[in-house]
Amino acid sequence: MDAPSPVVAAHELGRRLRKRRDTLGLPATDVARAARCTPQYLSQVETGKKVPAVEKLTAISARLEFAADEADELVELRTLAVQRGPLAAYGGIFSTEMLRFSGFEFGCESMHSYSGGLVHGLLQTPEYAHAVIRSGGARIRQAEVDRRVQARLVRQQRLCSSNPLMLSVVMGEAAIRQQVGGRDVLQRQLAHLAEQIEAHGPRLQLRVIPFSVSGHPVLGAPDFHLLGFPSGRLPELVWLDTLNGMDLVEDPVAVHEYRLAHAAAADAALQVVDSLELIERAAQEL
Repeated sequence: MDAPSPVVAAHELGRRLRKRRDTLGLPATDVARAARCTPQYLSQVETGKKVPAVEKLTAISARLEFAADEADELVELRTLAVQRGPLAAYGGIFSTEMLRFSGFEFGCESMHSYSGGLVHGLLQTPEYAHAVIRSGGARIRQAEVDRRVQARLVRQQRLCSSNPLMLSVVMGEAAIRQQVGGRDVLQRQLAHLAEQIEAHGPRLQLRVIPFSVSGHPVLGAPDFHLLGFPSGRLPELVWLDTLNGMDLVEDPVAVHEYRLAHAAAADAALQVVDSLELIERAAQEL
């Protein structure tokens, strides 16, 4: 990535505060009292959903007995957390959950995704993305479609930044057969997938589960993304796409289960070279 992610910085800041409080065995009410805030405010800080004011962070750090150098690190994280994120200019058209996901996506080092019926968002052409977003119907005003497409293209810059994302995607064959936007749009989308596979080499592992596979562990499951971060302080997490929104999964046991599910789906899929051949064949058959 070219710059730190404010969302990831806020997430790390919150985790470090919560971990320290748990280590000391202090109740939230105790720390909140020292910072002159409510336990609810402290909870939002600890989950990375709110960035504390400098004076409150100083009070929290003092109550949690952080050493001077660690306290300085927390202040640095806070400074990063209040910067503008990559989709700040599009904040008015996205939910809080979507903006938070984009922040994690912008700051992660690796992403392992499963996409059953659509091409992964980071690999979509503008035309295909337009068709996908427009299909949202009443949930999305048509005037917003172009700006949402622009935002998706901003997200795709992670693939070609100075420190590009390591992306591993498992897709169902339906994703390369469903004529989203029509035959011509899909044909150009499939050509784009082939170009992306060849352009990004080992940093993009795209595998397709063919229709001939009778079943696999994530058949019918919602799309999900396992995100890994460069900081050793941040464990892997899962972002889950649902019909009504997006959910963050942090429980280590649940995250491990998603990791196993993705690995099993990859085992059921074709190898990258064979997946590329299937994509090219699907394009020729249109």
